[in-house]
Amino acid sequence: MISAKRSASCRRFALRSAALTCSTRARGAAQRSAATASKPPSFASRLTVGHDKIPQIATPTGYYFPSNPLYFVTCCTYRRRLYLANDYVHASFIKFVQRAQIDFGIAVGRYVILPDHLHLFVALPDDVRLGEVGALKRVIARAAKTPDSSDPVWQRGFFDHLSRSCESYSEKWNYVRENPVRAGLVSHTDDWPYSGEIRAISYE
Repeated sequence: MISAKRSASCRRFALRSAALTCSTRARGAAQRSAATASKPPSFASRLTVGHDKIPQIATPTGYYFPSNPLYFVTCCTYRRRLYLANDYVHASFIKFVQRAQIDFGIAVGRYVILPDHLHLFVALPDDVRLGEVGALKRVIARAAKTPDSSDPVWQRGFFDHLSRSCESYSEKWNYVRENPVRAGLVSHTDDWPYSGEIRAISYE
């Protein structure tokens, strides 16, 4: 008799424990779902990653005076493969950075796209990290016409350097804009079609 009572008590305890566990899991799932819903989307997710879905936007005019540092960024293709210097990639780059400027206050200044690497100057607002350059790389990777291969388009990461003055900005630009000439791609810098300036950046 005692054994039967103990057995019934154990069963009731097991059922209550199982119900409590299910209730706790349900509450945890609901809390996680609410937290996910209330969490603001990341920069990358807020920008459309397909180049064909980003609308054509006119280049804004006027000067931009950055209060934050201006970064000089270099991204290289995987094994320095020649994927980038074409009209398709160039158009995708321009559309993406113009959209980023209007929606998020990201100012891209001068840039040059070479067959195997990209240079750009960018000033970021306080709430955007430099690591979001990865979103731009994903857009260009989709636009780049690559042969059938499982290899990535880009080398991992990127290189960056701070430009803290107008002189530093000008010096770096004067050097990198000559890259197409040094590589034997054109005779004069102005002949290279994949470079330009999205926003005129200066210092007060």
